[in-house]
Parts: sequence; structure tokens; C-alpha cells
Amino acid sequence: MQVPFLNLPQQTEALRTEIDAAFDAILKRCDFVGGEAVRQFEAAFAEFCGTQFAVGVSNGTDAIYLALRALGIGPGDEVITVPNTFIGTTAPITRTGARLRFVDVNPHTLNIDVQKIEKAITPKTRAIVPVHLYGQPADMEAILHIAREHDLLVIEDAAQAHGALYRSKVVGGFGQMACFSFYPGKNLGAFGDAGAVVTNDEALAEKVRILRDSGRISKYEHVEEGFNHRLDTLQAAVLSIKLKHLPRWNQRRRDIAARYRKHFAEHEAIQPVTEPEGFEGVYHLFVVQVLERDRVQTRLADAGIQTGIHYPIPLHLQPAYRYLGYRQGDFPVSETAAERLLSLPIFPEMTDAMVDYVAEQLIRAVS
Repeated sequence: MQVPFLNLPQQTEALRTEIDAAFDAILKRCDFVGGEAVRQFEAAFAEFCGTQFAVGVSNGTDAIYLALRALGIGPGDEVITVPNTFIGTTAPITRTGARLRFVDVNPHTLNIDVQKIEKAITPKTRAIVPVHLYGQPADMEAILHIAREHDLLVIEDAAQAHGALYRSKVVGGFGQMACFSFYPGKNLGAFGDAGAVVTNDEALAEKVRILRDSGRISKYEHVEEGFNHRLDTLQAAVLSIKLKHLPRWNQRRRDIAARYRKHFAEHEAIQPVTEPEGFEGVYHLFVVQVLERDRVQTRLADAGIQTGIHYPIPLHLQPAYRYLGYRQGDFPVSETAAERLLSLPIFPEMTDAMVDYVAEQLIRAVS
């Protein structure tokens, strides 16, 4: 059996009629930038997230940058986040001129270890950027408590967590702002780069709108130097169509994850990332920790199974961040996980037979 890591062509083909009709309407109107489809998607996505406002932007990385800028984060400030994430979380922080403060992660959830946050806070700390990694919510109640105690801002990195629930509430509405990526492989994916910022603060939403569109409030009136970080109309149309299917797709991912967990329950050599009680992830990725990960990955590839590694080098050990002065051993949980993590295939179109085959082959590979 051949099992791909994901199957975007199959998903796209199932929506072809709706997408063709939406594109045809845009081509007739030629409203390729800032069109009606953008406004429609923003309204629908805000409702989905349970927030008052959503602002479509160019991608998830720019979403974080615009949120930080809207909140006034800049030179002299420090921002806390984790080292086991994609650089799209951290590059926007340093782009503002702020400095990174890494905090290690919980060994079971691989989300930020809330017990370690306060030790990282200094008089210069202005914000926390918790990452809802792999689609699993971070412990927002504890994070918000710390933020209130120390007068810190909270910007959620929800790039992998569209529709995830924390104590029955959709992620995105906990901090001052939350940022999403709609990269094609995400649970809600566009046909290219796209992203969004959501918030319940009207002034912050308006600030992001101005910043994303050259700092203007009318065609030729610029209140500040902004950027070209707009969401394309064609991408917004795709996202609106897919958003209607997202709850069903997310549930299928949860069903697949439950099936995997059932297979692995009796195998201590395979350790899936934990989902605590009251947390309901959407499994953008299904990640396990195994010893001799590279050998196991090769054996799965020989069996026709595509896998991934998210992420093999923690950010504090990346050459790009050598100037921060971190060393091997500074964040041991992230470092150990990086050597053991393996992402298994998980996508809504995946059959039970595929799931069973992957599980059986993984059990065989670690035995």
C-alpha cells in the first residue's frame, strides 16, 4: 500500500465545481485585490473563531508581524515563545526589533511549559506568543493568568490550530490577537500563501487593516508607512469554500488520531503527543516520539509510507539565531523531542485501511 503524507489533489477535485464557479465570478468582476470575496471570508472566519473581527493578510508569518506591530512591540522589548516551532513564529518578532526569549516545552504536550514562563520574564518582557503546536491548544488559562500578573500581551500563534478547542472555546479569542496561516497543507489551506489576524478589539483590527495596505485609510491618504500584506481575492474565495467543510474535516482528523492512539496504546516504544482533558486538538499533524527515528522513518518509507519531521532543529540551535547565545542543553525537552519526533500521515481523505496499515508498519518498525 502507498500512503501519502497528505492528498491535496483529492481534496481539491472534490471541490472543483464550487471553486470554478467562484473563480469565474471573480474573473468577470476583476476585483483581484480587496474584493468582495475577502470581506465575505473575513466575516465567516471571525464567526468560526468566535471573535468579532478577522483581517485577511498575505500569510501566517506576516499575520504575526502585523499583530505585533499593531500592539506596539518594537526595539527594546522582549517576547517569549518556544524553540520547537517553525521560524515563521520567531522571525516576525525579531523583525519588529524585539528580542526573543525562549521557554522550553512540556514533555507530554510539546506546547510551552507554563511552569517555566515566569523565570523567563524580565523588566523588558512585553508579550508571550504561545504556539498551538500540531493543532493542540496551549494551556491558555495558565498563560493568561501569568500575563495578567505581569501586565503582558498575548498573541496566539494558531497557524496549525484552525478550530481547536480549549475548554470548549475555539482558540483565537484568548489573547489580544491571534494569527493563522492558510498555507496549502494546513487544515484550512489556500491555493498559495494566505493568513489572517483575529481579535475582539476593533481598534487593533483597524490598525492591522491599515498596516496591511500601505498604511492608508483611503486610496491616496497614508497615515503611516505600512506594507503590502493583503489577502488576495482568489485565495479568499478558496478559503470561504473550504471553511464550510472544515468542521467535518477536523472531525475526521480527530477520528484518525483516535484510531492511531488505539493501535499504539499497548506499545511503549511509540509515544504520541498527549492531549490533556479539556483540550480538543484538530491534528494538523499526528506526531509520535520514537527512538532511532531516522531508521524508523526509512523503514516506513520502504513500506510506501510518507512521513515528516516537525521540527528537526530547535530554533535556539539554528545558525540564524546563533547571536542569541543559546547552547546545546539550554532547552533539553525541545532538543530531545527534535531527535525523536515523527509525523505520521493524517488528512481527511485518509481511509481506515490506510491508518491501520501505517500503525501496523510503525509497530513493526520499532519492534
